[in-house]
Amino acid sequence: MTIQWFPGHMAKARREVTEQLKMVDVVFELVDARIPLSSRNPMIDDIIKQKPRVIILNKKDMSKQSETDKWMQYFKNQGFFPVQIDSKHGKHLGELMKAAQAATKEKFDREKSKGLRPRAIRAMIVGIPNVGKSTLINKLAKKSIAKTGNTPGVTKKQQWIKVGKELELLDTPGILWPKFEDQAIGKKLSLTGAIKDSIVHLDEVAIYGLNFLIDHDPEKLQKFYQIELAGDDEVVDLFDQIGKRRGMLKRGNEIDYESVTELIIRDLRNAKIGNYCFDIYDEMKDGLYETKEH
Repeated sequence: MTIQWFPGHMAKARREVTEQLKMVDVVFELVDARIPLSSRNPMIDDIIKQKPRVIILNKKDMSKQSETDKWMQYFKNQGFFPVQIDSKHGKHLGELMKAAQAATKEKFDREKSKGLRPRAIRAMIVGIPNVGKSTLINKLAKKSIAKTGNTPGVTKKQQWIKVGKELELLDTPGILWPKFEDQAIGKKLSLTGAIKDSIVHLDEVAIYGLNFLIDHDPEKLQKFYQIELAGDDEVVDLFDQIGKRRGMLKRGNEIDYESVTELIIRDLRNAKIGNYCFDIYDEMKDGLYETKEH
C-alpha cells in the first residue's frame, strides 16, 4: 500500500510555512497520541530546522497512557518541549502555555535585557491533516474560529488567531509528505482517520487493526465482539464471527465483509474497544536516535 499524494494546496502550505517561520517564536507541532511517531511528517525537521518546538500529543484520552509517557520522554530527549492534551474536551491546555513559555524563555530573556517591552508569544501550529488542529485552536480561543471536521484537509489557508494576551497563533493547513512506503504507517494513519478512506484499501486496514488487537489485547478483542480466538484462527474467521454476532449478513446468510470492515475501523478509530497507542515504543526504539544536537 504505497500511497502517493501531494495535492497542490499542500505544496503551497509547505512554502508558506517556510516563509512564515521568521515571524514566529516557537512552533507547535501537533501529533496524534495514538501514533506519535507515525503522525509526524518526516519532512518537518527539515522545514522547521532549529526553531524551538513544542510537540503536542493530542487525543491523549484515546491513547494508552503508559505508551504516551514513553513517547513524552523520547521527545524530551530530543530537545523538544512535549505536552499531552485532550483538545476535544479542553483538558490539560494550561500545560501548553507553560511549555511555550519554557521553549521561548531564552529569546524573551534576551529581549527583556535589551529593554524591549513584553509581548505575546507568536506560535505557528503545524501537523498532518485531522490531528485536531482546528479543535485545539477553537478551545484555546474559546470561540469557533477555525473550521473543524472529521475529514482530513479541512483547513486550507493560514490565519492568525489571538489567544488572550499571551499568545498569537498562526494556523496552517495540514501537510502530508509526498508519499510513504512503509505500509504500517499508512495503515496507522488510516486507522486513526488521518488520511481519506478513499485512497486506501480498508480491508487491509481492518486486518491490521485486528492483528494489533490479537498481539496486544486479545482479551479485550474477544470480550468486545463476543468472539473466540483459537490459535489456528485466520483473520478471515474473525470477520465471520464478528459478522454473525452483529448480524451483518447479506442474502443467503453470507457475511457482509464491507460492513464488518467499516465496523472494525470505526470501533478502533473511536476508541470503543479500548485506548491504544499503535506506535509501540519498545518495538520502534531501535530505529530511533535518542538525543538531538542544538
